Amino acid sequence: MDNITKKVREEIERGWIGPDGSCPYHPCHFSGQDCTFCYCPFYPCLDEDLGQTLKSKRGSDIWDCSYCLFIHRQEVGKFVMSEIKDREITEPKDPRMKDILKEAKARYHKKGRSLMVLGATSDAGKSIAVAAICRILHKRGFLVAPFKSQNMSLNSKVTRRGFEIAMIQTIQSKAAGLKNPDQYMNPILLKPKGDTVSQVTVEGKPYGDYNVKDYYEKFVPGPGAGIVRRNAEFLKGRYDFVVMEGAGSPAEINIYDRDIANIGAAKIAGAPCILIVNVEWGGAFAYAAGTVKLIPEEDRGLIKGIILNNIRGDISRMATGAKELERILGIPVIGMIPHIDLQLPLEDSEALRGMKSMGGGNMKISVIRLPRISNFTDLDPLYMEDASVRFVTEPEELEGTGAIIIPGTKNTISDLIWLKEKGLDRAIKGMKGKVPILGLCGGYQMMGRSLEDPNGLEGPYPGTFEGLGLFDNVTRWDEYKKRTIQDEGILIKTGEPVTGYEIHMGNSEVNEDPLFKIERFTGDEAEGSIREDEMLFGTYLHGVLEKPSFRRFFLSFVKEGKDVLSASPPKDYDDLIEENIERLAVSFEENMDMERIMKILEGGP
Repeated sequence: MDNITKKVREEIERGWIGPDGSCPYHPCHFSGQDCTFCYCPFYPCLDEDLGQTLKSKRGSDIWDCSYCLFIHRQEVGKFVMSEIKDREITEPKDPRMKDILKEAKARYHKKGRSLMVLGATSDAGKSIAVAAICRILHKRGFLVAPFKSQNMSLNSKVTRRGFEIAMIQTIQSKAAGLKNPDQYMNPILLKPKGDTVSQVTVEGKPYGDYNVKDYYEKFVPGPGAGIVRRNAEFLKGRYDFVVMEGAGSPAEINIYDRDIANIGAAKIAGAPCILIVNVEWGGAFAYAAGTVKLIPEEDRGLIKGIILNNIRGDISRMATGAKELERILGIPVIGMIPHIDLQLPLEDSEALRGMKSMGGGNMKISVIRLPRISNFTDLDPLYMEDASVRFVTEPEELEGTGAIIIPGTKNTISDLIWLKEKGLDRAIKGMKGKVPILGLCGGYQMMGRSLEDPNGLEGPYPGTFEGLGLFDNVTRWDEYKKRTIQDEGILIKTGEPVTGYEIHMGNSEVNEDPLFKIERFTGDEAEGSIREDEMLFGTYLHGVLEKPSFRRFFLSFVKEGKDVLSASPPKDYDDLIEENIERLAVSFEENMDMERIMKILEGGP
C-alpha cells in the first residue's frame, strides 16, 4: 500500500474536521480552508479542470494537481466525507469515488468571474483597490485571486516554486487570504534594464530582452495575448473571483490596439471594469471624464463604476461633482474613499522620484540611490524601527550617517560605474570600520574584489571591473541565467531564524566568513559574507530585513542602535502588512457600494 493510500484511509477513518488550526502548517493554501483531506482522496483524478499531466525529469507522465484548491473548500470537504460515510467506503481506490467526484464537481465547481480595476492615471490607487476588494471578498467566504496581466516593476518576489512575480501581487495575494502566490497572478513582468529595453519575464521565468518597438510590434501580437488568456482562464478555473489590476491608463490611444494590460486584458478575461481616480492629484473629474471619452465607444460599456480615491478632508464635498460626473458619463460613482495613511510596499521606483528621505527616527541610515535600483521594498522594514532613511546620490551626503546600505540593482556593473563616476566608491570605502555597511544582492556584488562579465551580459560592455574591495569575493556572469529561490535559515552569529529570496544573475566566489546558514534538502549551505570587526555585511537575500533577527543585528552596530532598539519590542514585518491590509479593506468597505460591485461581478449593470 502506497503512502498516499494509507494517509487517505486514515482521513476516512477520522471523518470530517473542517479547518484545522492546530496543524502547524495551517493554512497551507488559504485562510479558512478545509483540512479534512490533506491527501486528496481522488488522486490522481486526471480531471483537466483540476490539474494537468506533466513530464517528469525521466520522461514519464505525472499528474500535477498542486494548484488545485477544490478539495479544500469547506462545502466540498464536508460533502465528500459525507458521501464516503453514507456509501460505507473505506478504501480510496473504491471505484465509487469517481462518482463522488463527479457529483461534487456538478454541485460546487463552476467557472469563476473576473473584475478589472482600471486607473485614470498611474498611481491612481489600482493596487490598493485590488487588495481591498480581494480582502473584502475573502472575508465574505469567497475564494479569490489577484491578477495583473502585465506589470512593469523592479520590485519583485519569488514564489514557493521559484517563479518571479511583481511584489504587489504577493501583497494582493495575502489580502486574498492565500498562503502562496503563484506565477499565474502576474504572467508578464517587465523589468527595465535601461531607458528603452526591458527584460520580459513570462510566467515567472526570463523570456528575453525587448525594446519598446519590438515589444508592441512582436511580443504583444505574437505570444502576449495568448499568455494573458491562458493564465486568466487558469485562475478562473480555480477561484470564485479573479480581481484584475490594470497598468497605467487604459486610454493610451497610441497603443490602444495593442494593449494587453487594461481594456484588452479585460476583454480577454470577460471582465467588467471599474475606474479609480486619485483625487489628491487635482482634476479628478476631468481625469475620469477624459479617460472614458478617449476609450473607443464600443468599449466604454465595459466600465460599470467609478471610484474617487484618496480624498482628504470632508468626503461629502465631492458629492455634487460625483452626481454631475454620473450625469455626463452615465456611469455611477460607486465609491468615495478617504485618504488612508498606510505602510505598504511601494510598487515601483517612480514612487521614489524626488524623495530624499523617509522616517524621522534617531538612527540615520543612508541608502545609495542607484539609477537602476530594484527591490527597494527591502528597506521598508527599517521604518518599523527608530530609524530615518535618506537616499544618497552624492558623496557629501554620507556625512554624519549612522549606516550605509547599497541596495539591489537591475544592472550591477552599470550602477557600479555610476558609483565610481560620482566618487561614491571612495566615500563608501572611507567609511569602512566607522559605520556598518550592508550590500543587498547587486550591492553585495559591488562590495567584492572584482566583477567579471566576459560577454557583456550584465554591463554596458564586456570586461572585468574592479569592485569596492570590501570583500575578497569575485562575481562572474557566464550565462544568461537567473537564480530565483526562496530561502530559510539562521543568522550564524545568533542562531536566530531568517527568511528571504534570491533573484539575481551572476554567481559569486565567496572568500569570506558566511553571514547565514541556509537550510536545503541536500544539506545546509553557507550564504552571504561578514567581517564583523569592520562592520561589513553582504547577502543575496532580498527581504532579509523583514524578520527582526537580522534587521536588529545589523542596526545594533549603528552608534545609537543598541540604546534605541532596547526601547521597543521586535516586530515582524508580515504582521505590519496584515494590519495595514485590514485597515485598507475596512475603509474601502465602509465607503464603497460593495453590493453594486457584487452585482457587477455577477454580470449585472
